[in-house]
Amino acid sequence: MPYVILALAILAETIGTTALQASQQFTKPLPALITVIGYGAAFYLLSIALKTFPVGIAYALWSGLGIVFIAAIGFAVFGQKLDLAAILGMGLILAGIVVINLFSSTATH
Repeated sequence: MPYVILALAILAETIGTTALQASQQFTKPLPALITVIGYGAAFYLLSIALKTFPVGIAYALWSGLGIVFIAAIGFAVFGQKLDLAAILGMGLILAGIVVINLFSSTATH
């Protein structure tokens, strides 16, 4: 269950960040409202996940996966392109997440 809560926090953060881009500096009310709700939900769910996960592990998973998901959404929805260095860097982020989950004794299994 802790991973589900953390996954929902990541989803909420991803929705909030996508809406932030769509809000055009908070000039569009609906995306701005979705941004506030998304971030509020993300931090609330992250706080629940912190009952189980150490803060460093939870934040590494939350921020790392958020970066990768937002980059994919930026490409698919907003036409934002990534260069090879950005793609390789995100691959390293994903590799770090895999290492944490497979080998760290501090991660919740």
